[in-house]
Amino acid sequence: MSERIRTYLTGSCEGLPALRDALEDHEEIELVGASGHPGEAVAALTGGHLAVILHATTGVTLPADELATIREHTQAPVILLTTLESSRLLDEALEADVADVLLLPQLPENVVFAIRKAAHGRPNVQRLTTSRGRLVTVFSPKGGTGKTVTATNLAASLAKQHGKRTLLIDLDLQFGDAAIMLGLEPENTIYDLVTAPGELDPEKLAGYTTRHDSGLEILPAPLRPEDAELVTENKIARLLEVARESFDAIVVDTSPFFHGPMLATLDRTDALLLLCALDVPTLKNVRLALQTLELLTFPRDRTHVVLRRTKTKVGMNPGEVEAALERKVDFEVPADGAVPLSVNRGQPLVLSDPKTEFSRVVREMAKKVSTPTHAQKPKRRFFALGRA
Repeated sequence: MSERIRTYLTGSCEGLPALRDALEDHEEIELVGASGHPGEAVAALTGGHLAVILHATTGVTLPADELATIREHTQAPVILLTTLESSRLLDEALEADVADVLLLPQLPENVVFAIRKAAHGRPNVQRLTTSRGRLVTVFSPKGGTGKTVTATNLAASLAKQHGKRTLLIDLDLQFGDAAIMLGLEPENTIYDLVTAPGELDPEKLAGYTTRHDSGLEILPAPLRPEDAELVTENKIARLLEVARESFDAIVVDTSPFFHGPMLATLDRTDALLLLCALDVPTLKNVRLALQTLELLTFPRDRTHVVLRRTKTKVGMNPGEVEAALERKVDFEVPADGAVPLSVNRGQPLVLSDPKTEFSRVVREMAKKVSTPTHAQKPKRRFFALGRA
């Protein structure tokens, strides 16, 4: 007989005890354990030994926090179990890359079939994106526009609030501050990774990232400016390819230059957030950046203009910005006095105070950039939705 599929059960809903008993007796399944909440199962979820997670829910919407807790500790595919029919839950599950949704009660053989499919490549789900993670680049051709604040809050939102396996890469190689803004003091940086001996693969990458409380993984900028020279364009290209094999979303914070590492990143970027402020020098630089992107044949529909607003009147409004850039502003980020306070505390505002307008806009950006815009959403096809 082939190796049994190591499965863990979390959550609760009607009919779950009977299903658990059936799985414990099934010859194809090794039910490693069960818990009422993912937070109680950290030790069991950690280590990469599990093939599938079954998570039961009683709600009609995706349990994003519980899903994020699971994905903080394991990359095993997740199957949702529910007793309530909900089209909204199906939509949200598809966007969160849940492997399957099963409506209980269900024949044990149907559940085992779904587990088998999830453990061997998940062909039962038409995914919203390809298996390669989406790369989101945050760029501004001028300092002081809130680029790193945007990148850190966006990445934290993708990880915690959208349940994405997310990696933040700080490519402001000489003076990157992403780790500081997250309140982290990492032992390793991108310099340590690219100069380490041996081939770069997902396992090696995992050994050099640092985990944030939100579940976000970060690869910080070098500690010394002179080390930036060894983080070459070719090494960045390889790093991004490997990262897309391991993560659902990769957020790249950049320096304000079109240098080699930035060009390597652009070649692989699915969504570019171009930050602008309400001042003439920044507006001039953003206009030049848009012209440069056009010369580089970067797809226009992948660029999203993000305008940072101010509390004081500066003699310029968003309409004038759009006229000057000949582009619409996709997102307006409001001024908020809590942002600098959150930076000094090392706590992304989108997590510490999710009710602010700033946090709402960041969540909107996260949803927009994590969803492909070049194609219509496919029909949702989950296995075994009907009751037994």
